[in-house]
Formats: sequence, C-alpha cells, structure tokens
Amino acid sequence: MVREFKLPDVGEGVAEGELVTWLVDEGDTVTEDQPVAEVETDKALVEVPAPVNGTVRELRAEEGEMVPVGDVIITFDVEGESADEAAAEAETQESEAESVAEPTETEAAAEEVSTPEGCVFAPPRVRRLAREEGVDLSQVTGSGPGGRVTEGDVRAAAEGGADVAEPTEPEPAAESAVTESETSTAETAGTEAPAQAESAERDRTLAAPATRRLAEEEGVDIDAVPAAEERDGEAFVTPEAVREYADAQRQAQEADVAAIEAGEPTEHERREPFKGVRRTIADAMVESKYTAPHVTHHDEVDVTALVETRERLKPVAEEQGIRLTYMPFIVKAVVAALKEFPEMNAVIDEEAEEIVYRDYYNVGIATATDVGLMVPVVDHADGKGMLQLSSEMNELVQKARERTISPEELRGSTFTVTNIGGIGGEYATPVLNYPEAGILAVGEIKRKPRVVTDEDGTESIEPRSVMTLSLSFDHRLIDGAVGARFTNKVMEYLENPELLLLE
Repeated sequence: MVREFKLPDVGEGVAEGELVTWLVDEGDTVTEDQPVAEVETDKALVEVPAPVNGTVRELRAEEGEMVPVGDVIITFDVEGESADEAAAEAETQESEAESVAEPTETEAAAEEVSTPEGCVFAPPRVRRLAREEGVDLSQVTGSGPGGRVTEGDVRAAAEGGADVAEPTEPEPAAESAVTESETSTAETAGTEAPAQAESAERDRTLAAPATRRLAEEEGVDIDAVPAAEERDGEAFVTPEAVREYADAQRQAQEADVAAIEAGEPTEHERREPFKGVRRTIADAMVESKYTAPHVTHHDEVDVTALVETRERLKPVAEEQGIRLTYMPFIVKAVVAALKEFPEMNAVIDEEAEEIVYRDYYNVGIATATDVGLMVPVVDHADGKGMLQLSSEMNELVQKARERTISPEELRGSTFTVTNIGGIGGEYATPVLNYPEAGILAVGEIKRKPRVVTDEDGTESIEPRSVMTLSLSFDHRLIDGAVGARFTNKVMEYLENPELLLLE
C-alpha cells in the first residue's frame, strides 16, 4: 500500500515551512519516527519523522522549496497495511492541517491514499519543471524505469511531441479558409511558444490578411512570431499568436526597464532570497518597533564583588562539569527585580484591552547564531539554583547555535536578557521581544576608575569592575520612573551578589 505523508504543523500555527534537507533518498528503508527531512519554520530547524515503517517511494518536494502545511511531501511503500488503515491515517493528517487551510473537494480527493495505478512517478525536479512548462504530468507517459516521468518526457510534452492525450480538433470547413473553430484550436495549442518571447526568424510565413494587418499594428515581424501549426508544410500564424508574442515582447521590455531602475546586481553584488529565519526576525522587529513605543534607560553598575564571587564558585561548578558564566547571576537579579516590579513582567492583551500580570518568570536568553538572532527560554527561572540555571542556559544556547533547538524551547518568555558584552559592546538600544514589556542588555565588564568611600568616610580612586546596563521597555505600560527603579534594583543585586543566595 502506498502511504502519502503531508507536512505537519511543526510550529505553532505556521502556514508553511522551508524544506532544508532531505535525510533520505527514494528507495531507502525507514522506520517509524526516523527523521526523513529537516524543515525550517519560525526560528527553528525541525526534524520531520516518518509516520510508518516502509520504503521511501517518492520525494515530492525539493530542498529549498517553501511547502504549505498539509501538502504531501513524501510517499512510502508500506507492507501489510490495509487500505482502511492508510485512509484513517490520511484522514488524521488532514484534520491536523485543517487549522491552517481548509482543503477544497478537489484537493481532498487528490490527497486520498493512492494506489500504484493512480500515481504519477516523478522526482521533485521533474515536477517543478512540469509546473514551469505548464505540463499536466497525469497526461504524460513516462519513459523511465517503472514508468517514471523524466525531464525529457516533460520537455517533449511541452513541445507537443510526447505521448499525451490529444485534444479533439474539429474538421476544417475548407482548406482555403480558416474557420473560427480552427483558429481557436490553433490559438490554444500555440499558447506555450509565444509566451517565451523568442523570435522564430523564418523566411516564409502563412497567415490570413487580417493577421498580417494585426502584426503591422502591433509592430512585430510576422516571420518572428512562433507558430504552433503548419499548412502545406509552412508555418501558419494565428491572430492570437501575434497578440501573445507582442505582449511578451512588451513585458520583456518593461522588465528590462524595471531592472535598470531597480539596479541590476553588478559583479560586486549578490542577491539571496529574503526568507526563513532572517524574514521571521525582520517581521518580529517591525511588529515590535511599530507597536510598542520603546524607551531605553542606561546605567552602570560596580560588579567587583560579583567578579570575585564568580571566581570563588567556578571551581565548584567545574567539579560538576558546569561552566559558570555571569549570566546566571544576571538572570537571578532580573527575576528578583521582576518580583518587586510586576509591570516589567506584564503584557498588554490588546484584543481584550487588558494588562496581564504574570506570576511566572520565563527568561529569554538572546543568542546570536549563524542564521540570526534566537531567544531560547529558561522556564520558571525563579525556582532554579545558580548551577542549574548555568547548566540549562549553556545547553539551550548550544542547541540554538547548532540549530537543534525545538520550537517549544523558543516560546513563552516573559522577559529577555541579551549579553552584548560577549562581542565587546557596552551600551545598546535593544528591541523588545514583543509582546514582552522589557529587555535588558548587559555590556562588557571593564576595569574603570571609580571613587570609593571607605568605612571612615575617606574617598579614594580605585580601579573597579564595571558593567553597563541598557533597559528597553514598552512605554505604554512602563513609566520612565518605573524603568529606572527596576534598573536600580537589578544593580543592587549585582553589587551585592550575596543577596542572590536568599532568592
């Protein structure tokens, strides 16, 4: 039995995904839950598992292709499965995709479990070529092994030379006259060639006088118009062929003008599709900046005591195989401050026109990766110790950079922290991870001269470890004074790291 497998909703309500890599080839034997493809959607690269044990029969999408959720991407040969079982599974898959798009009756019929007699066997590149050439694969007889349709079969069909179902043509009323039915048939058959806007460059062309007048009016050479039929061994051009050729020429000229105005890429430029993770990031940035009025508050904090505390705890963490960074301390300080300033952990429900105050603290860790910014989330950070936080953050960041992180690990944050110090930055104006109300950027720790007051009140200048803070917040929800006080509270915990032990 042949089982069709549709692209599932691998994110949260996504409509499509980019098929990045096939992990199997046609003819491979697979087991249930074995990854067969990698699909990129939202900000994650997700492995799509096989739904059954069987043999890969056909790959129906190409790497790099955007595939709508619910489209068939692969078929399997499954032994020992009844048609009822296969149909039930197909119905389950269809119901899972209903939330993305309702299929029409025609689509639903096409998605029924296929039999070998009802399948058209063609690899993805051949299917794409067929779409480009306007060829119906069901009307093409394959010349490849097992009746598989090849690229040559598609090209032959496009040129009118393949074994396809021929349209019924009416008999001409007289050889010397072109009837309306003949003209219609010739125009239909000749639709493909004129669309290419290529010159036929003939020396002799047969055409009705009205057709020649039309060519003169359109400003085209009748001998350059591609012909779809012949009369007495000579090319015969119809009025429709002239119109389509003229339209194609005009479109080509307009495209050239547009390309010049837009600026064609030179040898010093290159163009790439604006899609995938980069497009998702762009959409999120636009939504955030055009929805929430941003305000950024800057400050500096003396973290000399924090540096000393971390140095003391590093050997303890290393004994447990954990690399202790400053981020767990910063996250603990942020969570402690969020508890005192619940507005910073709130969100605006614009549809209900309500402010939602959240009593849970899921902290996003902004992470730079090769494909763009990702924000893995530490769930319930308030209930985790320093070493547990450190271990979990290290793991999440590594998974994000390796593109193995799941969509669930990128959702649900209530506040975000971004470390710009790792790349030598000090101050920033971070963009909110909308709809969150706040994001804190921490800069590089540097040794700077500071005025220090001794216990007896004596002042002196000493080198101290100083960290910069940049807090952006949604000014619809957070007043400037609240943002400043929140930052001061974070600074208090970072200046006195022993207070974090009480959290």
